[in-house]
Amino acid sequence: MKIISCTNNRELSEEIAKKLNKKLVDTKIIRFADGEVYVEINENIRGQDVFIIQSTCTPVNDSIMELLICIDALRRASAKSITAVLPYFAYARQDRKVSPRSPISAKLFANLLMGSGASRVLTMDLHANQIQGFFDIPVDNLFAGPTFVQHIKKNIKSKNLVCVAPDAGSVERTRAIGKRLSADLAIIDKRRSGPGKSEVMNVIGNVKNKICVIIDDLVDSGGTIVNAAAALKSKGAKDVYAYVVHGVLTGEAVKKINTSKIKKFIISNSIMNVKKIKKSSKFQTISVGTLFAEAIKRISISKSVSKLFK
Repeated sequence: MKIISCTNNRELSEEIAKKLNKKLVDTKIIRFADGEVYVEINENIRGQDVFIIQSTCTPVNDSIMELLICIDALRRASAKSITAVLPYFAYARQDRKVSPRSPISAKLFANLLMGSGASRVLTMDLHANQIQGFFDIPVDNLFAGPTFVQHIKKNIKSKNLVCVAPDAGSVERTRAIGKRLSADLAIIDKRRSGPGKSEVMNVIGNVKNKICVIIDDLVDSGGTIVNAAAALKSKGAKDVYAYVVHGVLTGEAVKKINTSKIKKFIISNSIMNVKKIKKSSKFQTISVGTLFAEAIKRISISKSVSKLFK
């Protein structure tokens, strides 16, 4: 087994490799003056099972192209199998046509990964689970939920807990975490007027004098989760915490969250946000390195990945 890291979120790659007692493969990745990517693998990987790690976050398209070129280099170097490890899967929000003559970009990304030579995809908390059906190769979709549950049990000492879904699409994920915590469920009824714009219409469920934990897979501009926290407070919630898998955090998101009603905002390190949040005491990052390391280990020895979540 060989572990290769692309340049986006190398810190997580190093953590995963360390937990597997492996060294990252010596790889040269440079960009020419015009932005073209050049990749050179400086070790023999013929006949090896290779796991290539790249979080396809900002700069999204550069990260994707770098990953595809690395996969092509591995295929031409006769790797036995190539698993694309994507802690964050880009374009997952474009999983269907939302208007006439619009693309299904998640499907296009899936085609590009398969076309470049990937034989398996390992990712975490896909925004839309049906994206797995876009692939004709195995896809393992990990869940940060159990990691969140451990953190909540350790840090929020209260039996008066409510898990809150910030929209209808998050209900299944939130219910699963709430079940593990023996917590009630509340749902935010929202309306989206455009990309990055949302309005809270109602709070479904009793949150008065309770500690609310908002569970979401992704936060981009921060508008939805900030509005949700304000709505919960207006309904009498005692405290509001937020647990988010992928902290995309574009534009003024960090500023919005810092001035919001959220007491603590916890994100995973699927996207490296150290520079964005280092001056804020409201943010906390928890690592999913152990989760990915265990999944990679299980894949390499043909053991069940789903048992990680039972």
